[in-house]
Amino acid sequence: MSIDLSTLSPRELGSLIATAKKRQAQLSKRAPLAKVRAKLVKLARAEGYTIEELFGASGGTRGAAAPARARKLGKVPPKYRNPENPKETWTGRGKQPRWLAAYTAKGRDLAEFLIPGVAAPTPAKPAKGARKRVVKKARGK
Repeated sequence: MSIDLSTLSPRELGSLIATAKKRQAQLSKRAPLAKVRAKLVKLARAEGYTIEELFGASGGTRGAAAPARARKLGKVPPKYRNPENPKETWTGRGKQPRWLAAYTAKGRDLAEFLIPGVAAPTPAKPAKGARKRVVKKARGK
């Protein structure tokens, strides 16, 4: 972190120094981390717990809890190929590549770019909040 002191007024400099001194005093009053950790481990053992039971397998994390892991999908062979550059392919997962988006924006069909013999086109996802329409047949009496 770097602060350009040459642009600060005398009042701003005084405020910065006062804030820095307060922070320094707060930090100097704190016990070292290793000491606090040792106290916590000792207290947990005295009550019959381990740190892992109390704070999770990582022994506690700083800040927010660890984010949930995303579902990992397996590798998939490419389904679509750019006719102008055969090295550019797309599996049908994720965002459409620019080359394919440009072609479809011009009105070309996605099925035109399928690699022959590989797979069927990726089905379009329904809009968020869309429901399937179920039509019940009337019973004949």
